[in-house]
Amino acid sequence: MEVFTAAGFSALLQVIAIDLVLAGDNAIVIGLAAAGLPSSQRRKAILVGIIAATVLRIGFALITTRLLQIGPILLIAGGLLLLWVCWKMWRELRVSHEDELSATKALSRSGAQTDGQAEAPAKKTFAQAAWQIVIADVSMSLDNVLAVAGAAKEHPTVLILGLGLSIALMGFAASFVARLLHRFRWIAYVGLLVILYVAMKMLLDGAVDQFPDRFGFLGDWFGSVPAAH
Repeated sequence: MEVFTAAGFSALLQVIAIDLVLAGDNAIVIGLAAAGLPSSQRRKAILVGIIAATVLRIGFALITTRLLQIGPILLIAGGLLLLWVCWKMWRELRVSHEDELSATKALSRSGAQTDGQAEAPAKKTFAQAAWQIVIADVSMSLDNVLAVAGAAKEHPTVLILGLGLSIALMGFAASFVARLLHRFRWIAYVGLLVILYVAMKMLLDGAVDQFPDRFGFLGDWFGSVPAAH
């Protein structure tokens, strides 16, 4: 079982870091979208977001793993997409403390009024919030699956474990992960560095394989071996 090898265990640690950060990021986005709803609708909106994220992760996993096996050009494309994910995460990590706190509270207290106070008027309709959540889920689920597939590219068992963990975190521990990232911000930055490493590794592997004459020398430095043609 490759998870017990040094390379497999290293890939598993990368996948856990990626899942933790991206599941928490996804949960915060869902919480932000649901925070403007009355409490009676908030739980439904969050449930829609979690179900959509779970289904999308399964669907994207089936597609992405096959695409990454087609050829090095798609590895390069995947690496570029993950670089964009890194930039997007960097911007999202700079969200205001107040916005993040309101998202975490929405996830933690969905369906309940707080402190016996009257609710503020709804800032959006249920349909608007659900649409925002689903659109965000499409992007963030693809980000999560692509990052996990890139980290566990040569370790199918690690890939399955990683996707299972991602679904479990979104389905059963979204509010906990969001609170964890809110309290320990450095975890999110560690995850961002891991995703950046995976993106650069995918770009390197794709470039060495697709253009061995130009980039083959990089393989000697970073351990990327050109595929036989």
